[in-house]
Amino acid sequence: MTKVAPVPKGFKTVTPCLTVRGVDQAIEFYKAAFDAEETKRLYNADATWILHAELKIGNSVVFLAEENPFLGILSPNSLGGSATLGHLYVKNIDGFVEKALTAGATEITPIADTYWGDRMGKLADPFGHVWTVASRVENVSAEEIAERVKSIAGIDPDRDFLPELAA
Repeated sequence: MTKVAPVPKGFKTVTPCLTVRGVDQAIEFYKAAFDAEETKRLYNADATWILHAELKIGNSVVFLAEENPFLGILSPNSLGGSATLGHLYVKNIDGFVEKALTAGATEITPIADTYWGDRMGKLADPFGHVWTVASRVENVSAEEIAERVKSIAGIDPDRDFLPELAA
């Protein structure tokens, strides 16, 4: 009997599954915008729609599932928004965001340098999913982050700052 790995090769412990309306269009968008590589596509019994797809984005796998209101599986487009977001670390955020916008993403928050050392922006994809995109540009200690937060107008470090970062 062959031993089976509990986590398949190429996967991480957590794999996000995005529900979308139009998996085939979503696959093409993620290929164009995020340089995704399609690794699997499974159809329903009569091959009329994509039941499940797998994409590799960077070193991570993302599942795509077709919206199915009959089963209560709804996309952000049906729900009027998403309660979650994806976070992507990329090598060149400016080029990445430009490519994503050209492919059909919408800018929510412009790219900016953050006090914790990332250059970051926020995008929405055409399927209702929200993504923060970042490149680490500076290694900042927890102590320096706490000092920087104190200097930001309108932020109360005792109320708005994560205590574990200040420790």
